[in-house]
Amino acid sequence: QVQLVESGGGLVQPGGSLRLSCAASGFVFSDYNIYWYRQAPGKERELVATIMSTTGMTDYKDFVKGRFTISRDNTKNMAYLQMNSLKPEDTAIYYCNAYRRLRIGVSNDYWGQGTQVTVSS
Repeated sequence: QVQLVESGGGLVQPGGSLRLSCAASGFVFSDYNIYWYRQAPGKERELVATIMSTTGMTDYKDFVKGRFTISRDNTKNMAYLQMNSLKPEDTAIYYCNAYRRLRIGVSNDYWGQGTQVTVSS
């Protein structure tokens, strides 16, 4: 049974930090690229950060660059999103996504249930 379970969300003041975790099971975690997305109320889901499966290369959207850090531990089947210098506009539900392209036109795409992050004073 494939599962992605996010945790670590909560209420934090502007300028604070949170560390989100994503626990994976039921598939070969190390074969999958990991993405963190977020969705704010009334807005579309947007990509936040990426970490590749084999190279470990990372990429960030401009609005989190320099503040967020994505990482993974393939030995523990875990991914993380360290969020520093949080702003009210970072308030959203954060989702972990695991993606692997098997062949042209066929892929596995798994999502967690999300964890709420609220940045407010």
